Amino acid sequence: MSPRICLIHAVQVAIAPIEGSFARLWPEAERMNLLEDRLSVDRARDGRISDDMFRRFGDLADYAIEAGAAGILYTCSAFGPAIEAVRSRVNIPVFKPNEAMFDEALRKGKRIGLIATFAPSLPPMLEELQQMAAARKAEISVVTACAPAAMELLNAGNAARHNELVAAAVPELRGCDVILLAQFSMAGARQAVEAVTRVPVLTSPDSAVVAIRAAVEAAAR
Repeated sequence: MSPRICLIHAVQVAIAPIEGSFARLWPEAERMNLLEDRLSVDRARDGRISDDMFRRFGDLADYAIEAGAAGILYTCSAFGPAIEAVRSRVNIPVFKPNEAMFDEALRKGKRIGLIATFAPSLPPMLEELQQMAAARKAEISVVTACAPAAMELLNAGNAARHNELVAAAVPELRGCDVILLAQFSMAGARQAVEAVTRVPVLTSPDSAVVAIRAAVEAAAR
């Protein structure tokens, strides 16, 4: 029987990119999608991850496990500590959205460019990336750019203009060895970004699917 993988989302626009990556990279997996779209609204309003948000993340994980999930992948980049709290207490693989992409980026260079469209996602992502580098005793520098208007356009259904605005932020990342598209919702902009840079461009969904597949299959052996 194919493993059930629960994908937990805080924004609707993250669903299609990760579904596309699963379809290409692990089509046998049974996907289960949970969307709690007030999480990102409350995170932007409060400017922090509140105790209530920690509880809600935990409740979503408990629901997924009760429904038979063999692994959980969260797709929103702004909630790293809440995801860590879940991972510390459950006995199935739990992945933050960007850790697999970060792992790949750390193998590609020391100067890393990070583009986001949701500004609150940047601080926890920077902290996570620096912690991963420190654990490897790797010295890195991270340059960031943000295109908040792009997310508004994507939410309104204008993916083409979203992709253009993400690509327009690339000049802010001069001299980088690799460029990362910070959020799952940005994966569709990869081709537009690759058209304006010669360095590798990584997206979260593809890296995440490869990593969670390896972890779930290893746990089943």
